[in-house]
Amino acid sequence: MESFPDLPNLSDEDLESLINDLTKEEREVSYRRRILHGQIDLLRAELVARLQKTGGQSVLDRVNVDALTEILASKAPPPS
Repeated sequence: MESFPDLPNLSDEDLESLINDLTKEEREVSYRRRILHGQIDLLRAELVARLQKTGGQSVLDRVNVDALTEILASKAPPPS
């Protein structure tokens, strides 16, 4: 982890730049976290479906997982 900057010695421009950089990084981490949570939810749903199989079909056979994945992935695209 990076050390915290010496704030009194930062120029206003450097301080603003640091704020912008950290804000961008936070958005990217948040986006990645949402993607991971979506993947975890899909995997858990598959596990539950396998445990609850009835008649040889998974409960998820009736769910469009590709569409759900696309919805989750496009919810908030990463900042450019």
